[in-house]
Amino acid sequence: MEKLFYQDPYIQTFTTTLIKQIQDEFGKWYALLEQTAFYPEGGGQPYDIGTLNNQKVIDVQEINGEIRHYLEDPLPETTGEIKGTIDWERRYDHMQQHAGQHLLSAAFEELFSYKTKSFHLGKETSTIDLDINELTEQEFLEAEALVNKIILENRKIVAKWVSKDALSDYPLRKELSVSENIRLVIIPDFDYSGCGGTHPRTTGGVASLKILSLEKQKKMIRVTFVAGNRVLKQLQEKQQVLSELSILLNAPQNGMAEAVSRMLGQSKEQAKELKDTKDKLLDYEAMALASQMESVGGRALILAVFQTREMSELQSMARKITSGADDINVFLFAENAGKVQFVGAKGSKSDLNMKLIAKDVFPLINGKGGGSESFVQGGGERIITGNELLQEIKRILSNN
Repeated sequence: MEKLFYQDPYIQTFTTTLIKQIQDEFGKWYALLEQTAFYPEGGGQPYDIGTLNNQKVIDVQEINGEIRHYLEDPLPETTGEIKGTIDWERRYDHMQQHAGQHLLSAAFEELFSYKTKSFHLGKETSTIDLDINELTEQEFLEAEALVNKIILENRKIVAKWVSKDALSDYPLRKELSVSENIRLVIIPDFDYSGCGGTHPRTTGGVASLKILSLEKQKKMIRVTFVAGNRVLKQLQEKQQVLSELSILLNAPQNGMAEAVSRMLGQSKEQAKELKDTKDKLLDYEAMALASQMESVGGRALILAVFQTREMSELQSMARKITSGADDINVFLFAENAGKVQFVGAKGSKSDLNMKLIAKDVFPLINGKGGGSESFVQGGGERIITGNELLQEIKRILSNN
């Protein structure tokens, strides 16, 4: 099969002959052509999509030496001549990202001798993994600057087939993964690499490159970047976010950091004030509950059921009450969206064992929890109401 994408990666439409179309082992239809400009997935570059006689090509793979054009629906059986159309926006994006990777890997190699171990061309961003443990901000800024300098110089990007014997003529950046059908992609005096992908004719076709983030990945550093039109897209998205934040913060873009810092300070102060207010309210609630003490089996009890309360609030109220009365016993329940939460606490002079009482309570709600002889907590299902649980508590204490 003649690979037109190697003859000229800028071919967007072509005419050829259908050899055959067939279903693979999974029942998916694919077409085999005499010639194709569709790039099959490989070498870190995704496959092309487009159409064959207006029928959608959804995947392209090279398998056992044949390039399979997977179709959304099969072509008519009478089909002979084929007109292929490449999704050019997708293809050129891949060319920009792939060439951008060559430039970025070569820059790290030239400046710091950092080798690239792997490359991934993603839908939104691309990554390279550098075989190092640490990368400083200064280093990645220098590499990025060198890449964009080479882009502006608009150097040629040359692809050529060479024999194994001729490899010694080229300062290859990395070892080749093949020993036959060797294809080199060359940026003169900068990068010489074995590659089967497609690239612009010159570095100027990459337009620009921007590193977005660094991430430690096992024993390597993953560098996330965008090139070409993706840089503009990133800029547009970030500009939109900045414009919206500028309005929300009522601050110019260069003053947003200060505005956010001021807002965070106010938020922390407000959160502290809110916590202080909640603590005071819990003090009042604890005092009100303490005034509702009743006696069961000769023991002083505080029993209450709440709707939609946090466990931390039940705990706080129980501790406040028992700290003010050493002979008191507190049992608090909260009903929350089909669940029941429970806290039991006793004063220092009470003879009750809260762990033993909890063992009788938790089975009533299919629950679980834990604690000590003086303080227990837990939760379960709202099989019975909180008021029914209070009656069970009274029954348990009456028998103790």
